[in-house]
Amino acid sequence: MRLRDKVAVVTGSGTGLGRAVARRFAGEGAGVVVVGRREQPITEAVKEIEEAGGRAIAVTGDVTVEADVQRLTASTVDVFGRIDVLVNNAGAVVSRTSVGDCPDDGWDRTIEANLTSAFRCSRAMLPHLVRTKGCIVQIASVFSLLGAANSAAYTAAKGGLTSLTRAMAIDYGSVGVRVNAVCPAYIETDLNRELLAELRRTGRIGTVLDRLPLGQLGRPDDVAYAALYLASDEARWITGIALPVDGGMSAGRI
Repeated sequence: MRLRDKVAVVTGSGTGLGRAVARRFAGEGAGVVVVGRREQPITEAVKEIEEAGGRAIAVTGDVTVEADVQRLTASTVDVFGRIDVLVNNAGAVVSRTSVGDCPDDGWDRTIEANLTSAFRCSRAMLPHLVRTKGCIVQIASVFSLLGAANSAAYTAAKGGLTSLTRAMAIDYGSVGVRVNAVCPAYIETDLNRELLAELRRTGRIGTVLDRLPLGQLGRPDDVAYAALYLASDEARWITGIALPVDGGMSAGRI
């Protein structure tokens, strides 16, 4: 029970990576706040956690909206009385283009969903994390460490998230708050299911697998276990890192 008696807020946790993180944290003893824009997925996630013996509540909201972030923070403290862990997982791929083809709206929405949302949630919850000497885990991307074709807005947003992670680690380490990032590569989730389906349809999935020394796509639990470690007291002397969970992709296989 590596998170016994702790309270974790996991944004974007109705599906995909966030749901896996929420489920894993609850299984390790945390009270979990499942957050998402759609009520049905987060309600189902809470039911799944409770049926497994865990504690969780669902809070519907859009973490790109300041009022929703403030309501999320207040609801968490009202129910659980504290915040120990914030997992900034919410994100979206809005525009798969180069800079030259990226419209303003695609750029703005991508930055809002992947970077500004993490900034707003962190700002709102930091006073509580300072009191509990808690931590923040950002779910970034291997493409915050590497370039990618036709992903200008997304790589910029995730690159900003890893840079924000380092800046926050420096600013808040002296008051006991740790901030780290997990950087996944290709994992089958709702966020990239269409992309992977297209790669399989066109036979290009082999090109992706060739870039992974371990030769296979990741699973949501691979990310959840990494986030669990960084959120636990086992990582008490780790802050400011961007941890690749990428099948070896960032090793640079040619």
